[in-house]
Amino acid sequence: MSVPTWPGTLADINRIEINEPDDPRIEVFQGLRDHVLRRERELPGGDMAGFFIAEGDVVVERAIRAGYRLESMLVDGARTKPLPATVPGDVPLYACGPEVLIRVTGYHLHRGTLACFRRRPLLSADEALAGVRTAAVLENINNPTNLGVMLRCAAALGVEAFVMDKSCCDPLYRRSGRVSMGEAYSMPYARLGPFPQDLQQLTDKGFRLVALTPDPDATAIAELEIAADDSIGLLLGSEGPGLSSATLSAADERVRIPMSGEVDSINVGSAAAVAFYALQQARTRA
Repeated sequence: MSVPTWPGTLADINRIEINEPDDPRIEVFQGLRDHVLRRERELPGGDMAGFFIAEGDVVVERAIRAGYRLESMLVDGARTKPLPATVPGDVPLYACGPEVLIRVTGYHLHRGTLACFRRRPLLSADEALAGVRTAAVLENINNPTNLGVMLRCAAALGVEAFVMDKSCCDPLYRRSGRVSMGEAYSMPYARLGPFPQDLQQLTDKGFRLVALTPDPDATAIAELEIAADDSIGLLLGSEGPGLSSATLSAADERVRIPMSGEVDSINVGSAAAVAFYALQQARTRA
């Protein structure tokens, strides 16, 4: 039997009214005001482990289309805009007044929707990289906004998967998902152990490790040559410190984005976009 979907209006929905911010029925949405604590709660071992929160209609719809299981939704009780057509009709819809929303989230729910999804088992590196020709390899990317920018650019510019060390922040964290516009939900990813040791998993699979660095002695990325059947792992490090010296030493080659004037580097999200595009263009020349 097919699952019913929401009608075109919210007026006739038998939704669940929430009048208190500490109502246990919306416990999974509570604590969003403290970003650091919330991230910790969603980590393995935390009381919200196994779930993540998506924000905004477009992001929620992309999570559903990517196959994540929707558990419940939280909306402004005054909302009249229809929900995304992909939302199953049997999912609890909690409607709150503005005072409750501010207490729970810290802001007016101007993006329209918060949704709780169940996480899937994390892929192994073998699973995430199967058949992949271009992967982003992330070290110590610990800013959710930067990660979201990188993931959206990756999805748009031919990157097929990403792997990260354990110091990277959660790609399913709410801010990362929002900034990426949910594009990363459909991209396979895996976590590796410490770099550079676990980079051996990529080299064993035939990946050529290309490290992005501002070092003026590195090759200009536009000069990088890629054969049609090359598997490339583009190494990207955190804002400021960049890649560790040990990880740089483990790379097969180093590339840079040439800078103009006295600027020595650009934001890691912007740099990732430029590098992804350069790799895409190098493949078209192969």
